[in-house]
Amino acid sequence: MTAVLDRAAPEVTPAPPPAVSRRRPLWWSKWALSGLLATTAVLYLWNLSASGYANTFYAAAAQAGSQSWRAWFFGSLDAANFITVDKPPAALWVTGLSMRIFGVNSWAALAPQALMGVAAVGLLYATMRRTFSDPKQGTVAGLIAGAVLAFTPAAALMFRFNNPDALLVLLMTAAGYALVRAIATNSGRWLALVGVALGFAFLTKMMQGLLVLPAFGLAYLVFANNSWTKRILHLIGATVALIVSAGWFVVATILTPASSRPYIGGSTDNTFMDLVLGYNGIGRISGGNGGGPGGGGGQAGGSFGGSTGLSRLFSSEMGNEISWLLPVALLVLVFAAYVGVRSINQLSTFTGRMNRVEGGAVFAWGGWLLVTALVFSFMSGTIHPYYTVAPAPAIGALVGIGAVLAWRRREHWDGRLMMAAMIGLAAWWSIVLLDRNSWGPEWCRWAIGLVALASVAGLLIGSTLGMKKLVASALIAGSLAGFGGTAAFSIATASETHGGSIPSAVSTSISGGGMGGPGGGGPGGNGGQNTTGQNAGGQTANGQNSAGQSTNGRNGTDGQAGSSNARQGGQGGGPGGEDISSNTELVALLKSAGTTWSAATNGSQSAAGIELATGTSVMAIGGWSGDPAPTLDQFKAYVAAGKIGYYVGGSGGGPGGNSEISAWVAENFTATTVGGTTVYKLT
Repeated sequence: MTAVLDRAAPEVTPAPPPAVSRRRPLWWSKWALSGLLATTAVLYLWNLSASGYANTFYAAAAQAGSQSWRAWFFGSLDAANFITVDKPPAALWVTGLSMRIFGVNSWAALAPQALMGVAAVGLLYATMRRTFSDPKQGTVAGLIAGAVLAFTPAAALMFRFNNPDALLVLLMTAAGYALVRAIATNSGRWLALVGVALGFAFLTKMMQGLLVLPAFGLAYLVFANNSWTKRILHLIGATVALIVSAGWFVVATILTPASSRPYIGGSTDNTFMDLVLGYNGIGRISGGNGGGPGGGGGQAGGSFGGSTGLSRLFSSEMGNEISWLLPVALLVLVFAAYVGVRSINQLSTFTGRMNRVEGGAVFAWGGWLLVTALVFSFMSGTIHPYYTVAPAPAIGALVGIGAVLAWRRREHWDGRLMMAAMIGLAAWWSIVLLDRNSWGPEWCRWAIGLVALASVAGLLIGSTLGMKKLVASALIAGSLAGFGGTAAFSIATASETHGGSIPSAVSTSISGGGMGGPGGGGPGGNGGQNTTGQNAGGQTANGQNSAGQSTNGRNGTDGQAGSSNARQGGQGGGPGGEDISSNTELVALLKSAGTTWSAATNGSQSAAGIELATGTSVMAIGGWSGDPAPTLDQFKAYVAAGKIGYYVGGSGGGPGGNSEISAWVAENFTATTVGGTTVYKLT
């Protein structure tokens, strides 16, 4: 197919300009790009410190990495290297270095993600510029795609937050850029860079970083313009690059003795591959072993994900964060398929056809969107709405591509209808979302609808009568109407503070918020109340499990959150969800402990809050997800060796912990109250 398309190119259009002129920017493009990047930077960086440390779990791990290179390398929660976070460490390598250079503060924790967002928008723009040989078309597509990504609510949320998703999106976008370069130049080197980017995406968030892999591989195989042998060899080389980029860290964890590294958080046997295939792999898809705090642990649509099915990404909080222009992106795929088919069947008469680079881009971005959307729609394990930031670059790219493809056909009925449909569909779905959430003044919805209707009418009438100024005015007004909803929602999202473990977009009438309350909660927020779920261990209350944990804490039925709407305390992260930094007496006590771990406490969320408040290492019993570490015997050995100063009581902010350890401490040590917190002196 690609050979036919390439051979027919001279019959209908002039030869593309030379590569040098194709890369030369228009006089106005650099100003437009600068404006886009500056606007994105303001959106993501403005008042960033208002959220404090945002996710204290990852902030504490970054702090540990700033204190210990070993903790930095393995992604330990504590500088003494007891246990890692429940994800690979790539994102922590960035924030750990940031804190090592700029100190332990909220800007050092959050600014790297904001800058990643700006970089992702710039890369997406550059990708569109490389997709289209016409500089004007490439520039317009790039500006549209970048703006859509920047003003997607999920992006405005996660690029101002310190979860790993920001780096994940940046790396996948970089892989998309390298893929377009590989298809355009038939280059195995550029394709190898795709493998490198996706390898590090794996080290950021494991299998989620590889969801784009099938579409990217097939895009190069189908649309590259060299021999089949070379294409296959190039794909093999890219696969090797991916395996090396992702596998070196896995090998490092295998070769390092368990006694010389922290416990692999989230695993059942202290191995990285168990984390890949279990808690962060099959368990997330099937629900069999993917439960975590606030997650279903088998419930369909745990943690605000909604019921499984094709409507999931359009409903509830997921719809608020990603679906604004998703219908338009899906429509673009249909139109692109139509253009592609006509490009083959009517080579000599069809105008507006796609060349192989454009076809490869549609295939790659469309595959990215469809595969990711289907996985998120039907996975029955733990899923959170903010995961939906992953397809945001694909939606932006497809909207930009669709605008160019429709514009090329503006002299024909199909192009006009496509432009009108894109405007109308974007405006209609924005009105649905705004109305469903009862968000914003009601007149705004009417304004969007009326402007969109007038724009569609002006576009169709102006195109028919050859009134170019009317068409241009209609396109501008219609684009603003269709884009206004997602832009306003993103700005509002960026204006709110977000904390806890499951942040959500701007507070609305239907959003329950993430861990920490509506909107994700602010610094020091108290945990939300679970009013809908009950488990075998009793109801959850104030973001905690009132019945304690299972013996080894592995998300047993006695210690699992009772509902997909279970929430935790926000910024504080201390026992009972309190902000431990306000307990100056306890902070001073732990700072003076002088032991390897100043304290031990149940769960990583509690440990993280104490670490940030004291700057000391704290042993997180049971880790984040109820890990079997330490055992009672191991804990006794640590205490006997004088390595743990205190045991801080309270059930903690997550499902970690070990009831045997809690009971043993209570039986053998005297409880005291320090600033309202129960503490046991162990040394």
